[in-house]
Amino acid sequence: MKIAIIDYGAGNIRSLAFALERLGETDLEITNSGDKILAAERVIFPGVGHASYAMLQLKKYGLDTLIPKLRQPFLGICLGMQLMCNQTEEGNVNGLGIFDTSVIKFKPLLKVPHMGWNKVMWYKNPFNEVIPSMEWYYFVHGYYAETGVQTVGLTEYINDFSAVMRQDNFIGCQFHPEKSGAGGSVFLEHFLFDEEMFSKKGETMA
Repeated sequence: MKIAIIDYGAGNIRSLAFALERLGETDLEITNSGDKILAAERVIFPGVGHASYAMLQLKKYGLDTLIPKLRQPFLGICLGMQLMCNQTEEGNVNGLGIFDTSVIKFKPLLKVPHMGWNKVMWYKNPFNEVIPSMEWYYFVHGYYAETGVQTVGLTEYINDFSAVMRQDNFIGCQFHPEKSGAGGSVFLEHFLFDEEMFSKKGETMA
């Protein structure tokens, strides 16, 4: 399977590539080329870094207009998911508008950033059919996507936030599946190989 990992100079790409290779996927293209992204069967948008810099890089390569038009399964991770939202308080930049919600900064009622293991509660949707609810995943983030109609997985830290969002072929996860052990591997495996997941709508928070 041809997998494109979007390279915008800020993502934790090597650890993600290793996680995919452990699942037997070696046809990986780390790229910022629109043509190569269009040709891929799966696209992954990793994220570590600052939102304003990442959006500048996406615009530089024309990916800000390309990504929302993609039709193959697409996964945004951490900052990648946040940039798929309407806008973010980090740098006060507009996002890609795939998920109809905003990204805001945690209030310092507990330690910020939210760093470490936490649970995800799934709503009734294709994920919930194949991935156990209340599984543990690894998070590192100081901003979070507010819950909305496209939220399919919820986590609590200071307040509830979107751990996983979905819109048609687009999926976003706030946690790092490549750092989340067996649970993260199962999540990636279903994104890669479970075609039926993308043909089911399921329920969200609406």
